Amino acid sequence: MRFVHTADWQLGMTRRFLGAGRVGQAVGEAQARFAQARLDAVVALGRVAADEGAAFVVVCGDVFESNLVGPDVVGRACEALRSFTVPVLLLPGNHDPADAALVMRRADFARRCPPHVTVLDTPGVYEVAPGVEVVAAPWATKRPLSDLVGDRLRALDPAPDGVVRVLAGHGAVDVLSPDEHDPAVIRTEACRAALADGRVHYVALGDRHSTWQLHGEPRIAYSGAPEVTSHEETDPGNVLVVDAGPDGASVRPVRVGRWAFAREEAVVDTDEDLAALDARLGAVAAPERTALRLAVEGTVTLRQRTRLDEIAEAHAPVFAALEVDAAAVVTRPDDADVEDLGLTGFAADAARELADAARDTADPEALDALALLHRLAVTR
Repeated sequence: MRFVHTADWQLGMTRRFLGAGRVGQAVGEAQARFAQARLDAVVALGRVAADEGAAFVVVCGDVFESNLVGPDVVGRACEALRSFTVPVLLLPGNHDPADAALVMRRADFARRCPPHVTVLDTPGVYEVAPGVEVVAAPWATKRPLSDLVGDRLRALDPAPDGVVRVLAGHGAVDVLSPDEHDPAVIRTEACRAALADGRVHYVALGDRHSTWQLHGEPRIAYSGAPEVTSHEETDPGNVLVVDAGPDGASVRPVRVGRWAFAREEAVVDTDEDLAALDARLGAVAAPERTALRLAVEGTVTLRQRTRLDEIAEAHAPVFAALEVDAAAVVTRPDDADVEDLGLTGFAADAARELADAARDTADPEALDALALLHRLAVTR
């Protein structure tokens, strides 16, 4: 039996760093494109399900960013779900728990929700098709007081002959959780035991936004988010195509995401380094879908520091976001920096004094003053 495992769509998500106040780019314009990309990823995974001949799609929590998303987010989500040609099962997670405010019980969702979509808002066993069952472990609150997956597994008998059973859960597993005392942490040994005795044949999880499988047991897996959400993620943008049965399971990631949140480093000590950085930023594929955090270090002259700023300002408008951290760049003015100012008399003497103070005592105020003079000189 083949199905598609996905999670953490978090429709309605915002990211404050996307294009806000960027020169040459409207405030929020990149955010709007990012929101659309998340919907596009949903539609793309629906096509994967159809192309792969999947029996259903299970979304293991955090379909929405919160239960407070607006009707526009709900309406567009339902339109994306309408494109699916197989049943879709939506599990509430920690972002959209099945409490009194559950977005998937709201009138605007119910009005537009396609008939092939089922909300797994009640714990228990759901028959998706003859011989196919999904065991749902939804979140009812943002802070569960027990391992919800373990609770469901303990309530199960071995699956009947000829029935393939999938557990759909959400939350951190014990081997990854930083808080071993959290009562909601999913215990992997309980999952292993349920797989071994045939109570379930695959454990589909959500919450971790990078694709991950338990070492030595690929039947316990996180699909990851279908579109990147953070610079800290290692392998986002995938869905999992799973072939599961009583004799085991094979799991294959398929990429549907198109955005990249990247971290990179650069060293700039020479004009050649600056030229290489300029070329490197210019060679980034699809910068309009890339949020890049660039950490720069090195020792430069005032002229070179101005060039570094110019490079960042020139590339920023075409990126979804470009954040340059130059805190580790040391600026040491040289005689050429003062000469470039073209000053004479008292002004030239003052500039030399500022350069000496910035170079010899690392006076930040002197460096700032000299940098301002340099900018005014080169732009006049």
